[in-house]
Amino acid sequence: MNTLVASVAVILLLTGQHPQMPAGMSHEEHLKQMQKDEALKKRGAEAMGFDQDATTHHFRLSATGGSIEVTARDEADRATVDAIRAHLRSIAGEFATGRFDKPLQTHGEVPPGAADMQKLREKIAYRFDELPGGGAVRIETNDRRALDAVHAFLRYQIAEHHTGDSMQLKR
Repeated sequence: MNTLVASVAVILLLTGQHPQMPAGMSHEEHLKQMQKDEALKKRGAEAMGFDQDATTHHFRLSATGGSIEVTARDEADRATVDAIRAHLRSIAGEFATGRFDKPLQTHGEVPPGAADMQKLREKIAYRFDELPGGGAVRIETNDRRALDAVHAFLRYQIAEHHTGDSMQLKR
């Protein structure tokens, strides 16, 4: 009986500290991915001004662009909600002027699509909207090249943030 209790305790301790390894990934690759994810969270908190674990990100593609949506996991956490809204208002304005400093700071690299979004900034509209517990940046364009850039940028965000969002267009 003591061996069983000890075994269960060890399993519980290990599973709480180490997320399940994705299929097809070696242990070494999994450790590297976990380190990359932790670095992203740390840089993201610095760039965005809020704890990444206290929020949920969604990146959505649409036929005319897409959106960046961030909400607090706890809508009653006013500090996080206010920080999300301040950040999203800020990036809507920055993106409109061709500044992508915060995605660079967060990811440690220039996201795909960002260079074209800078060049084509006059063909892309950015709008901040409040959401319950957070906000969204709505991105819209009628230009095909700008649309491709926006979609590349959002697909990168989906992959990097492991949001589980579809990389396919929402109709």
